[in-house]
Amino acid sequence: MLLVHCPYCDEDRPEIEFRHAGEAHIERPRNIAEISDEEFAQYFFYRDNPKGITFERWRHAHGCARFFNAVRDTVSDKFLMTYKAGEPKPDIAALIGDSAAAEKTGRGTK
Repeated sequence: MLLVHCPYCDEDRPEIEFRHAGEAHIERPRNIAEISDEEFAQYFFYRDNPKGITFERWRHAHGCARFFNAVRDTVSDKFLMTYKAGEPKPDIAALIGDSAAAEKTGRGTK
């Protein structure tokens, strides 16, 4: 069973309690009424779909119901960390180093 850490409940819960909510850290255009159709389509429809580390929004639907961000490896489906919505994007290089060290010591990261 895949466990996901909710940063608000501060608990590891089964994946079935959560809902994926798309890519994290998408900047909304300042004046959406004045952008071109192409710019709107880019903002609204197009998202990255990387192989490897990605930043995503998740919702604890069957818990606190709050949105939060997660760093997840799409290859292994491992959650490297979760953090509250509104917090800045973590440094990915440091995060990958911490994750590798945690695997060597047998301790996971939250």
